[in-house]
Amino acid sequence: MEAEASGRNRFLFISNGHGEDAIAAAIVARLPKTVSVEAYPMIGSGNAYAGICPIVGPRATLASEGWRNVKGSLRRDIATGGLGTVPPALNFLRKVNGKYDRVVVVGDMVGVLACYFTGHRGLTYLDVYKTGSARLYSGPERWTIKQACKTVFCRADNLAQSLERIGVDARSAGNVMMDAIPYGDYDARARRSRPLAVTLLPGSRALTSESFALQVDALRSLPAELRPDVFLAVAGSVNVDELAREAGLKRTPMLSVEPADLGELSDGELTIHMARGSAMGNLLAASDMVLSQAGTATVQALGLGKPAITFVNARDRRSRFTDEQMLFGEARTVVTADAPAIGAALRALLTNEEERRRLANIGRQRIGGPGAMHAIIDALMG
Repeated sequence: MEAEASGRNRFLFISNGHGEDAIAAAIVARLPKTVSVEAYPMIGSGNAYAGICPIVGPRATLASEGWRNVKGSLRRDIATGGLGTVPPALNFLRKVNGKYDRVVVVGDMVGVLACYFTGHRGLTYLDVYKTGSARLYSGPERWTIKQACKTVFCRADNLAQSLERIGVDARSAGNVMMDAIPYGDYDARARRSRPLAVTLLPGSRALTSESFALQVDALRSLPAELRPDVFLAVAGSVNVDELAREAGLKRTPMLSVEPADLGELSDGELTIHMARGSAMGNLLAASDMVLSQAGTATVQALGLGKPAITFVNARDRRSRFTDEQMLFGEARTVVTADAPAIGAALRALLTNEEERRRLANIGRQRIGGPGAMHAIIDALMG
């Protein structure tokens, strides 16, 4: 009400996942103070918005946390009451229709569909899901976008062109994920002591502890002289004590005054330096490669020229994994979900500087650079 009385523009950002929240929050943080912004994270706690803007709308928790790379995730969400989260979300969106000057959807089509069915029109849509290297927009998706959206920012030229052909103002101005890499108060380079370093990105969802334990076992399989410095980016929803238990590590107390420092995990031989996900960029800048089970963070690491090693197991939804791999190419090495295979891939990269450099170049070329953030803000403020 205060914003309305002062004549300030009111924006609502809608996002549906941890990575999407982080991207939206990075955009909000760069908007001029003349704008009043509220955020509606459709799934999860929305921790990425903390200290940036108020959160509105009902909180929804899904077993999958919206992660569709795992087979049966939709069925599991439904079986555990996921459908019950839909009416509150639609009721909220219906209630706020017309209350904001701009509604910005960040993520996949879920937010666009929810807005369309609750009467929202003239959306600004930031599609951070489709890569342009696999599936393009389907006929129903194009129709819905045309009805609900005023401006769409796509990750690839062919996606934007397919929408332009039906009269949508669609733009491909760079990869906004690369504009939204978080940097914080954490000196990763000061913790370096070995020739090479690896950042672990175990993800932010239900399988995080299991994935982390596999990554740690792979590092243990390396001979001592080959082990790199190891960093861990901890997403806001992840329980560090649970990670430690699953991997057989002990947590040491935080010794620095850096806000992003979460201390170390160690078993006496392997030491892992932990930092909040808000300082992930610091860790990537100090590392040579990543072990990653994350979504958005994998894209950001590859775009920075950090080759990734990812494992796939029987529960993964292969179609989505294959779509991603068509974009990532050789920059992401895919192995089976067992420590020896992950360790062998690690050893191959750690001992081959020329190959690391080759894969780094592929990653940078495939992902694309920053620049979308400025175009998005210009469009919102125009």
